[in-house]
Amino acid sequence: MKVLLALGRGMRPRQWTKNLLVFAALIFARRMSDAEAVALSIAAFVFFCLLSSAVYLINDVIDYEEDRKHPDKCKRPVASGDLPIPVALAAAPVFVAIALGGSFYINAGLGATATAYAGLMLLYQFVLKQRVILDVFAIAFGFVLRAVAGAEAINVVISPWLLICTLLLALFLGLSKRRGEIVLLGDEAADHRGALAKYSLNLLDQMIAVVTASTVMSYCLYTISERTVQEVGSARLMYTVPFVIYGIFRYLYLMHQKDGGGHPDQTLLTDIPLLTNVVLYVLAAALIIYVFPR
Repeated sequence: MKVLLALGRGMRPRQWTKNLLVFAALIFARRMSDAEAVALSIAAFVFFCLLSSAVYLINDVIDYEEDRKHPDKCKRPVASGDLPIPVALAAAPVFVAIALGGSFYINAGLGATATAYAGLMLLYQFVLKQRVILDVFAIAFGFVLRAVAGAEAINVVISPWLLICTLLLALFLGLSKRRGEIVLLGDEAADHRGALAKYSLNLLDQMIAVVTASTVMSYCLYTISERTVQEVGSARLMYTVPFVIYGIFRYLYLMHQKDGGGHPDQTLLTDIPLLTNVVLYVLAAALIIYVFPR
């Protein structure tokens, strides 16, 4: 039982919130009233949770020695010894097989996207994680593939602007996480991960500034694009822009004033103003898209 509980923790269920991006296509394509589409989206979400959990287990095995030296990551099941390495290595391929098999059962598009995600994440674990800038791009494209998977699951064409917004927001979170790691680890950052030695706080702050402005501008353009206006029925989605700006500013505040940013999933779930803003954004978008589209 202890090993099973450790395996559950090793799957990092708190980070499954990242996979909620799978539902973006369902929401913005106005398919929430379609029971079959909802079921397919939920299935895609479950499969990506299994895939991401497999990646986390593999990551914990690869980074076993480094994680033991980390003030937070030393508590992870593999690093702490609660989860034996053979169990983690046995569970990961089972999760991948179930996820990819289920994805291809739904349709080839979802299966191909899930396979691309699994391949990218494995490439990240073994190669890209040690490559400056490419490490953050790999994580960001993982988010893009989640959004694409949601569209493939219900056979809709996702807006290019939405993909761009997803990429930029993911880059923002990825760069912020790197900054948080450097702040937390200090001079020992390079010992934990080679790529961190090639970053500096000044460089990351400049990158984050560029991505922040690009994210806000891209979302603004998405809300008033001709395709979005046609799908929603009006340009009212632009009224959600203040929520996006506040959310980014709040995250920047937490990162610079509260030394946050190192754990995006924890920040989202524990910071009440940020979580409230996300809920309000979802409610506003739902009202605009489904209740008052015109």
